[in-house]
Amino acid sequence: MAEVFEKMEALKAQAVVCTDCGLAETRLNVVFGNGDPTSKLVIVAEGPSATDEHTLIPFSGPSGDLLDEVLHANDIDRDEIWITNVIRCRAAVRQGSVTKNRPPKAGEIKACSKWLDGELTLISPSVLLCMGSPAANTLIHKGFRMTEERGSWFTDTLYAPFVLATYNPAFVLRQEGEAYTRARQALIDDIAEAKQKLTEAPESPKLTLF
Repeated sequence: MAEVFEKMEALKAQAVVCTDCGLAETRLNVVFGNGDPTSKLVIVAEGPSATDEHTLIPFSGPSGDLLDEVLHANDIDRDEIWITNVIRCRAAVRQGSVTKNRPPKAGEIKACSKWLDGELTLISPSVLLCMGSPAANTLIHKGFRMTEERGSWFTDTLYAPFVLATYNPAFVLRQEGEAYTRARQALIDDIAEAKQKLTEAPESPKLTLF
């Protein structure tokens, strides 16, 4: 177990000085994965927010508060799992006096893929939960359709025997009224599905796929 922590820290040390794409010129900080690297449940989202750049922790700020809520609804603490992103540097564009997040470019995702590969290879998770279409596009299949494929299990992916996609908390926060209530509950339900899957086959992945 100690070896996994040491290897993850070594990987992080390399990632925080990465200059393999243009985001190295605009980032405030590299935001590496966070949590328990021995966990069998890993959450993967798109990329760091403006708040994450300051805290150096994925899912900080309002979206992080919502993530904590829906995890706690399932008796899960974020320290018990591993949370990371497809890219490690914030992808943003300047609009007048405001800087807004933008979707990462294909080249940026490709340049950052070695860090995600390193994390997931070290952890060897049983269950991967993709939060948002960008993560699902990267880890499940291209052209992922959240409205049609959310909540479906995928068993033929590279890094884990069981992969599920759900909404990103940031998306849920943009909803209003009934739409917000439904999306938030869907997030709770999907996390419950992921937790249940862990109890069904906690150790089998290592024996079958790795």
